[in-house]
Amino acid sequence: MPQYRDPYCFGYREQDDGTFTFECSDNVERFRWLALPPRHPAVIQTQNFWGSIGAMIERDGEEASKWTALTWTDWQCGQGETGRATHGTYKRVESEGGPAFAMVFFDGENREIVRMRGRGVVFRNRNFEKWREQSKSAAREKSEHSAFVFARRASLGLSEREFAFLAPLDAADATSINALVTRENGLPPHNPYLSGTGDHVNTTHFAEAARQAACLVSGDPDIAITGGEMSLTRYVELGTAFRLNIAERGAASLKLELEQLDRPCAQIDLRWQADRPTLPPE
Repeated sequence: MPQYRDPYCFGYREQDDGTFTFECSDNVERFRWLALPPRHPAVIQTQNFWGSIGAMIERDGEEASKWTALTWTDWQCGQGETGRATHGTYKRVESEGGPAFAMVFFDGENREIVRMRGRGVVFRNRNFEKWREQSKSAAREKSEHSAFVFARRASLGLSEREFAFLAPLDAADATSINALVTRENGLPPHNPYLSGTGDHVNTTHFAEAARQAACLVSGDPDIAITGGEMSLTRYVELGTAFRLNIAERGAASLKLELEQLDRPCAQIDLRWQADRPTLPPE
């Protein structure tokens, strides 16, 4: 795995029941995404990475040739206002698909911010970069993002330093939304709030793209996401457009099917706070 230095989650201590406790950094200069609200989906997915990788290293040690990939995750936000996370817990659990992990993040007053679970795979003894190059090369041939038109920032609930991933919702065909994540809109130094391996579109980008889709579909740029689930089946390449097909739309929920180059890649479900006035979609 990529070298893991100056981590966001640290101080892991194993308890008698096998749970690990840990602390969370408050260094906003180092972790710029901490400037986003504590329950922002991109924050939660970034915490998912740091918390689970840290626990894995604590248990098994760090291997330079080991790469991990998240294949499924779900999360549920707690009730009431909170501050930033200061500490959390990690534990191995069983889920319907097999062994998984569960984490809970708390703020400084011990208020629960979010509960999340996840499952993944580990690649060992494989030339990850060479293995991925064929897919990345094929995607680059289809890349035409110079003409991509993004939705208005105000309709996506974006602050001044955040970036749009989605095209406007087509009123004549509101069954899917085009999206594009590039190095320029999805990775530092251009985007200070989202990050990833740089090899592909990461779960933080999926979560943010889905949040933006919920803003467009609901007509509420200030939508408050309360939970969700993602199943990830195929890598999504940076710099090549993809589609979010709207599989199901509820009063306060959205089910999306993500495809790129006509291949299904992920399913993303979101839930949000229902007791808010909404406006017609853009």
